[in-house]
Amino acid sequence: MARVAAEAGVSPATVSRVLTGSAQVSALTRQQVYAAASRLGYLRRGERPGDSRHPPVISAVICEPTTRLFNDPFFVRFVSGAETFLSGRGVPLPLISAPGPVFASTEKHLLGGGSDGVLLVSVHGRHPLALTLAGTRLPIRAAGRPVKEVQLPFVDVDNRGGARAAVELLLRTRRRIAMIAGPSDLPAARDRLNGYLEALAAAGRLPLVAAGDFTPRGGMNAMRLLLDQAPGLDAVFAASDPMAMGAMTALHQAGRQIPGDVAVIGFDDVTAAVFADPPLTTVRQPVERLGALAAELLFEQVVSGSGPADDQILDTELVIRSST
Repeated sequence: MARVAAEAGVSPATVSRVLTGSAQVSALTRQQVYAAASRLGYLRRGERPGDSRHPPVISAVICEPTTRLFNDPFFVRFVSGAETFLSGRGVPLPLISAPGPVFASTEKHLLGGGSDGVLLVSVHGRHPLALTLAGTRLPIRAAGRPVKEVQLPFVDVDNRGGARAAVELLLRTRRRIAMIAGPSDLPAARDRLNGYLEALAAAGRLPLVAAGDFTPRGGMNAMRLLLDQAPGLDAVFAASDPMAMGAMTALHQAGRQIPGDVAVIGFDDVTAAVFADPPLTTVRQPVERLGALAAELLFEQVVSGSGPADDQILDTELVIRSST
């Protein structure tokens, strides 16, 4: 603790409080202590992870509350893809929910030897856990491109290109195209918004955007706001399928026909999209393949002891159904 304290520029007592998960220590100090411990090599060391006697443990850390984790199909599909790859190699995949306000105990677990690698999913902005992990030697692979301030290797899909393709389809037949955007602190949501804005700017159209939260209720509330602001709108692109289906509910309640009065496109291609009324046109992202790829890249890094492989971005696909 004395060496770590000197490296981090804090007292040994502070190091002790960090390592025991005390809530009395600031996020910045915790980051400094864990980063110093990692630089000095004070992580659990045994035989090389990945051999038959010591298979590595890779944790999936979702930076969302548990309610969102189990209600958003994206997370279930991503974890399923990662688990399928890792289970074939005898590697367990513990699942941890780490919303912004609660992370000290998660840091202690991960950096105290509880995991040989971390799949970090849904990093909002400068999430304190992501900042801490980025400053250590623990192998990490983010699902979704983090913000620039968080330097982590990642896998992602072409969110901007997928959104642009969806809006370009609407531009062929529609004049007033609105968007229900996702949380502004998620790079994926910003990329989808930018794809929408680029397509409209190229066509000389004005944007109309309402904020959502990737939930059906958020989509429904945003759609009602858009109808109040622009009763004549004839199309809406939602940054997620759950929001698109919430928007469809609001349109039905407002007496609008889909797609006769208003065309709707989502993003994800969740299982429920094909059962929507009418079936939902959407941007398909290969979520299971994304999870498997993230797990593969992280597993290879953990076992080999080498640096992280390059970032990977997968293509999306526009799936046309009856809502457009």
